[in-house]
Amino acid sequence: MGALGVVFGDIGTSPIYTMKECMKGITAIQHQEAVLGVLSLMIWALMFEVSFKYIMFVMRADNRGEGGIFALLALSHPKIGSGRKRVGWATMLVLLGAALLFGDGVITPAISVLGAAEGLESFSPELHKYVVPIAVLILALLFAFQSKGTHVLGRIFGPIMMAWFGLLAALGIYHIFSAPQVLQAVNPLLGLKLLYNYPAQAIGLLGCIVLTITGAEALYADMGHFGRKYIARVWAFVVCPGLILNYFGQGAYVLTHVGTKENPFFELAPEGPMRLVLVGLSILAAIIASQALISGTYSLTRQAIQLGYFPRLRI
Repeated sequence: MGALGVVFGDIGTSPIYTMKECMKGITAIQHQEAVLGVLSLMIWALMFEVSFKYIMFVMRADNRGEGGIFALLALSHPKIGSGRKRVGWATMLVLLGAALLFGDGVITPAISVLGAAEGLESFSPELHKYVVPIAVLILALLFAFQSKGTHVLGRIFGPIMMAWFGLLAALGIYHIFSAPQVLQAVNPLLGLKLLYNYPAQAIGLLGCIVLTITGAEALYADMGHFGRKYIARVWAFVVCPGLILNYFGQGAYVLTHVGTKENPFFELAPEGPMRLVLVGLSILAAIIASQALISGTYSLTRQAIQLGYFPRLRI
């Protein structure tokens, strides 16, 4: 439950915006071909990046239980952190990767919370002026609460994320029945065919597909908090099924609502109390998503200090 609450918040909020962004750039393509191709790319991006790359391979490389890019650096240079060290090209590459993750840790909390708060506009456009102040207040409270530690945060956030992934799966299953042909997207050839037939739009589309796997690096960065076994179990039995079913549901909605300009994620829930519940849970999930990356960034900082690549700080 702790791993569910701390590690999977970021990747768990990807359904809020990914399908909407992917469908923006491929409006000229035949509708069903575009939807099934995009779905195929999203599903197989999740499988290859998370299930195969991180769970099966990368997370087996730990430095005394710690994960993250600095763990790989320590494993490749056993004597690092003691005495004078040379900074070669491989070390510079690792430091660049760490810098990119720090950058992700700076922008993701703002973007995730802001994106979820924008769901309030689905009730009334007049609420637009309150979106930014609400997001700022939420982020201030989040950082104030961060010092309680991952054990306390995981215990609080775990049940919320369980409800979130359960709701994602339920909404997805409900809409799959309206267009069961979306299940064809399990065929990876549909995604490859889309990229092959429309090379001019392929680069932009792949940039949007990356949104499906934002937060996957947190699995490895946060491994020291919970261990590989529990992270892998949560992914296999809760997170992966919830995400894939929801993406199928969004695909079914887009197939049956040609030309819609609305965010398919929020449209999965009927208007009224159910949509209010979805917006409320999405804001909570975005807060937890921010916390997941913040925890990973703190872990990275601690390892960088231990290896001598960052000034000594109290964490």
